[in-house]
Amino acid sequence: MPVVGKILKLTQNKNLSKHEQLVQGVIESIEEGKLAIGDQLPSINNMVDEIGYARKTIFKAYEELKDRGLIESRQLKGYFVISQETNITKRMALLLFAFQSYQEEFYKTFRKEMGKRFQIDVFFHHNNLTIFETILTNINGKYGMYVIAPIQDPKVVPLLQTIEPKKLLLVDRYLDLGTPFSYISQEFEQVIYSSLVQLLPEIKKYNKVILYFNEESDYSPISIRNAFERFLENYDIKGSVKTNYSFGTATKGNLYFILGDTILWHVLRDCVRKKYKIGEDIGILSQNDNVAKEIVFGGITTISTDFKEMAKKAARHIKNDDLTQCIMPSTLIKRNSL
Repeated sequence: MPVVGKILKLTQNKNLSKHEQLVQGVIESIEEGKLAIGDQLPSINNMVDEIGYARKTIFKAYEELKDRGLIESRQLKGYFVISQETNITKRMALLLFAFQSYQEEFYKTFRKEMGKRFQIDVFFHHNNLTIFETILTNINGKYGMYVIAPIQDPKVVPLLQTIEPKKLLLVDRYLDLGTPFSYISQEFEQVIYSSLVQLLPEIKKYNKVILYFNEESDYSPISIRNAFERFLENYDIKGSVKTNYSFGTATKGNLYFILGDTILWHVLRDCVRKKYKIGEDIGILSQNDNVAKEIVFGGITTISTDFKEMAKKAARHIKNDDLTQCIMPSTLIKRNSL
């Protein structure tokens, strides 16, 4: 094969290590059109016979080419070229819940921090186990790094354990995989509970507290609901949990704890129509801060982590190739909505 001849020629270059000769030989073969997408590379055994290098050396070179997204391994078939983007340092899969405002903020910051030599393909699982499994099955083995916001369900654990730990970074949500792995996640239950306790004087101004919680639409973890219900019980606060908001039902004297932005805007619109004054006639508490919440109605009170900093930490982890285990702090941002 032409690629073997290319590598043999590079073996004469003593400035390159054996690993570099193998990787560069494949890359140059792709750039020169000697290897096209779909072409099969020589097997590791054939490379051992033709080049004379150890199996471990050849395997490591093929793994780097996989990390760059240039080749993939197909079970019982071998290694095949899947991309001609040889200028890419590493090809990454980013699997998120959905393109909500805070996840968009994470992506834009992550994209900027990684730079142009890293290819990032984005996927969304929408908190759906079937979609999550389908995506992971389709992308497994095709990327050099997997940055995943996991569904917090035990069924997800064996799926994630099929990915090599050093190639996996969990973000946003924590899931115990039982092996040393990297994560940059949030803690929800204690953060929500302690924030509600801090807001107790403001909360007591209102007749009732209503939490809008819907795992399917706002992708919120059950730990938020647990914290809310524990707070109501411990401080004898009148409140309830609802899954959906009905138009026009915003009621004077109530405080609304809203996790999803869609419901937030519906409630705010009804407040405008009913001429309620936010922070006096009605209270609003939201999760996950953004610019709009900082501005509208004199500011919406939020409980939020810093998604830009989370993205920066994720980028540093990948560039430094370290083990990272970090729980991001969350902040209660008091504004005029309570």
